Amino acid sequence: MTGRQTDEAMNFSLAYYASDRHIGSISVIKSAAGKISVAGLPLAAESGADAACKPILIGVAEDHRIVLLDPLSKEIRLADAFPVDAFPAHLYSDPRSSRDWFMNDGDKATGNDTLNCGDRGSSVTVVEHSGSTRAKWLKTICVGRGHHQAAFTYPTAGAPKVPERAFISNLQDGTLSVIGNDPNDAQTYLQVVDTINLCETDKEEDGAAMVVPNKAFPHGLAFSKHSGKLYNLNNGYGTIAIIDPRSAEIEERIPFKGHSNLFASPDGRYLIGRGADRKSDPEHVIAKLSVFDVAANKVVASLDLPDIYFSKYYFNSEGSKLYLTTAASGSPQQQGNLKADVVLVFDMNALPRLELMKELKVGASGALAFQAVNGRTQRVFSSHSAAGAVVILDGESDTLLESVSVGMGQPHSRIWMLSQ
Repeated sequence: MTGRQTDEAMNFSLAYYASDRHIGSISVIKSAAGKISVAGLPLAAESGADAACKPILIGVAEDHRIVLLDPLSKEIRLADAFPVDAFPAHLYSDPRSSRDWFMNDGDKATGNDTLNCGDRGSSVTVVEHSGSTRAKWLKTICVGRGHHQAAFTYPTAGAPKVPERAFISNLQDGTLSVIGNDPNDAQTYLQVVDTINLCETDKEEDGAAMVVPNKAFPHGLAFSKHSGKLYNLNNGYGTIAIIDPRSAEIEERIPFKGHSNLFASPDGRYLIGRGADRKSDPEHVIAKLSVFDVAANKVVASLDLPDIYFSKYYFNSEGSKLYLTTAASGSPQQQGNLKADVVLVFDMNALPRLELMKELKVGASGALAFQAVNGRTQRVFSSHSAAGAVVILDGESDTLLESVSVGMGQPHSRIWMLSQ
């Protein structure tokens, strides 16, 4: 590593959001020439708005002002102080553009976004340059009833005719909403162009034909640049629906029971399913991983890990490592044996074999973030919610470098890299 690269690796800026799931705060952790500082951003009083109208936290700009979206007016403003009840919506970043897609799961009782969609479903909001002073609201789009996940399709070397689309899964409806995602196609851009009904009639009561809502419960959506296909996990049916993005038609359904989420390897050759067995052993939760080869169209490897419950997944910048955080789940007896304070690191170069490289004891991790210099991961950051701290790891060896105290412990935290 050159001297310049060493300096860049020592410099970073990180946002840390912590909350009790009602009231939150944001701090900025900054490192310059190896010296780390922590600064809590100013706080503003609660907005007083009802749940549907609370300001949405879009990001933190490069000058450390808070980027907020007004759900009612769709105005984006840069605030010097953080409204403590601002809602940090879950987002999916389009990997080939500067657009972020923010998920709105809707009202808990009905799954409807009554503000934007009435009783017709919930919504996703598309924002450009969300974590900067250039943040711009593009559109709020009504889709099916949440919870939502997103995947983005695009032309690949092996499938050059795949259109640029965003696919949004709608958990309560059992459907996928298909949205145009090509700014050069004015007729379809940010428009719902199709809805895919995931219903499998033989798994519905009385063989109900293509009913909505249904029991598909989609939760796991991935595009493979290797095959040019979209893969959706129907958690309720225990199947993977293989979809042609060009026609939005389901081509095949593959049995895939025991999994609650699905994601693609960085090269798109493999899909990784994760799940948990809480029934076979009253004392232990068993984490389950499976590898699905999109070329062979079948499961080619699996792994069971006792006393582990997987929470979130991340890849490093090179795509060479998979990081899986853990959480608590199961009965009190099972939780007593769980290792909920570790992050597991797997070697992506070993696929289809699932090779566990390291088990990192970093405390219960709310989220991970990665710092890369010239495409190489220099630092891995893990938010330790209960301790109110950020654990810093070396990006190559995954060894612990230090733990930085941020504030009081909270049940929930998120971290993300900031522009410098």
